Amino acid sequence: MRASLASSIAVTCAAVLALPVSLTVPAAASAPPAAALALPPAPELPGSTQSLPLEPLGAANRALGGAAGSGEQGLGRRDVRPFSLVGVVWNDPKAPLHGTVQVRTRAVGGGAWSEWQDVETHNEEHGADPGTAEGSARALRGSTAPLWVGDSDGVEIRVRGEERLPAGLRLELVDPGEAPAAAPERTAPEGAGPQTRGAMAPAALAGMSDAEVEASAVNARLAPYGATWIPALSKEETEREVRNMPQSQAVLAAPAAAAAKPYIGPQPKIITRKGWGADESIREKGFVYTKTIKAAFVHHSATGNNYTCKQAPSVLRSIYRYHVKSSGWRDFGYNFAVDKCGNIYEGRAGGVAKPVMGAHTLGFNTNSMGIAVLGTFTKSTPPAAVVTAVARLTAWKLGLHGVNPKGTSYLVSGGGNLFKKGTTVRFNSIAGHRDGFATECPGGRLYNKLGTARTSSAKFQGRP
Repeated sequence: MRASLASSIAVTCAAVLALPVSLTVPAAASAPPAAALALPPAPELPGSTQSLPLEPLGAANRALGGAAGSGEQGLGRRDVRPFSLVGVVWNDPKAPLHGTVQVRTRAVGGGAWSEWQDVETHNEEHGADPGTAEGSARALRGSTAPLWVGDSDGVEIRVRGEERLPAGLRLELVDPGEAPAAAPERTAPEGAGPQTRGAMAPAALAGMSDAEVEASAVNARLAPYGATWIPALSKEETEREVRNMPQSQAVLAAPAAAAAKPYIGPQPKIITRKGWGADESIREKGFVYTKTIKAAFVHHSATGNNYTCKQAPSVLRSIYRYHVKSSGWRDFGYNFAVDKCGNIYEGRAGGVAKPVMGAHTLGFNTNSMGIAVLGTFTKSTPPAAVVTAVARLTAWKLGLHGVNPKGTSYLVSGGGNLFKKGTTVRFNSIAGHRDGFATECPGGRLYNKLGTARTSSAKFQGRP
């Protein structure tokens, strides 16, 4: 049903990006002229969330007098509307869930129940930095990591606390919905530059909502409006795009030497939010930017590995809905995602080449980017395609900001369990989530591959 799914070169890169600073940009700032937006509203994309309050379970809870939040909570086997992803949320985002969460589900149509599956309870390290508007939002909730279970219509859950459970536990069942029908891909004529792509905007706007136009406009220099993917470029083509950027759009004038020999990897193919079917109406309007990108943090999504690459868009739509509707975030948390086949996806809206502020590495979202590999890699080894995709993506994106993938960068902590707020921390330019927070993420098997990713990324940049 849902099977479809700053170094010397830094200023050079500013030229290709026209980088914004740390401001929330209103929707109108990136959109085409108002006349181009005089369109009928686009139909709402499908997808839904069932939110079911958990109930006291078992003798342990009865011995405690049935007190809310104590002992064991859950739900017995029950029929529900179809869903594909599960998670648990609770009222206070600062309250930890010390214990275990296990679910089992029934496949649609087959009547077969799965074995009990563990849901990762430690998810607070993924999120917006403390003290930011997003990190202080009233809509925020505590949450587990989401778990992809595939097409299901029955569920059973048990939550066992090592101590008192947080109040307001609810089971979230997310249906990603069918992917929207693919529109004919509009490609720029051969040899067309960014200005030609932008001039094609009116023809591509038909049927797009204002929010979709906004999300597409920030990538208009890289692909036509409404494109489902951003094309790969050779290293030479990528460097040419940097050199040809009008100086009027640069933040600073680029040194001639840097412009002549930029260490930038070839632009990889990136599937846009339009391409994986993001419902732009559910996120907050506008975008939030940081000043630059100094480091990339690699994560695993902890959603499990039981998906096909054809299902990856559905997994992304489910995580997106869980982040926004269930957890209370402004948008998808990570800047990019990579599936097990090595496909790269645009994550949080705001422009793939721009320094979009994410909610991925608590305390270190400023001046960094987050890449989530879809899957769980504590015991499973990531495919070689995953490591290559991470290397290609970072070679390009870090290169646009003058960063050596084999080098190190300094970030200032916004607060966390490893580094106090205000602490200056040295990171590898390609780091694992666990480097900034006491967590298993991105899983030991993926973390052990980051050295290979750094070496490959530097080679893609053309570094000696």
